[in-house]
Amino acid sequence: MPKIQSVQSVIPPKNIFEIQNESKQVEQSFGTYLKEAIAQVDQMQKVSDFKTGQLITGQNVDLHNVMIEAQKANIALSATLEIRNKVVEAYQEISRMPL
Repeated sequence: MPKIQSVQSVIPPKNIFEIQNESKQVEQSFGTYLKEAIAQVDQMQKVSDFKTGQLITGQNVDLHNVMIEAQKANIALSATLEIRNKVVEAYQEISRMPL
């Protein structure tokens, strides 16, 4: 039967600078992800506004396409607001924790 090694011997120790560097990379990737997600929601809103403008001015655009784009934008914005609310709620919960 093979001998089981301890976890500490398998995982190399890290110094504080490596941990801080990894933390910054995670923050940057989360920030980048958040910016991209907000940009996508903004783009959906712009497409919806453009299609609505085309419909109002009498251009050749199908009503169902306008409604689909408007619903996509509405759902994306609603989901974004719910995520924001959950993040704020989590932040408030953490800030209430005793140190």
